[in-house]
Amino acid sequence: MKKINSKDKRKIRNRKKLKSVNLGRFRISVSKSINNLSAQIIDDEKKRTLVSVSSIEKELKQKKLKKMEKSIILGEILAKRAKEKNITQVYFDRGAHKYHGRVKNFAETLRKNGLKF
Repeated sequence: MKKINSKDKRKIRNRKKLKSVNLGRFRISVSKSINNLSAQIIDDEKKRTLVSVSSIEKELKQKKLKKMEKSIILGEILAKRAKEKNITQVYFDRGAHKYHGRVKNFAETLRKNGLKF
């Protein structure tokens, strides 16, 4: 029997709660490491990634930006790509990360640029 650590428990608990409340919406999944941030808009019914953005992309990697600035730019890029695909209603899955710092800046930028969650 495998023991589940507390970070994985938090991720499973958050995702289960969000999926039960937000039916018919796409999910924004955020993953964060020490240096990078990436996000995807996922259709859970079809199990497909519709739009994605990452700080490892070529145009962002060339710029020397701080982590907080990267998260704001990533939010703007993801919102623009979502508008091109006519996506407006989503729900925000922060995974096991706390809602502060880079994750919070990313989410607020998405809201400012037209995504509703």
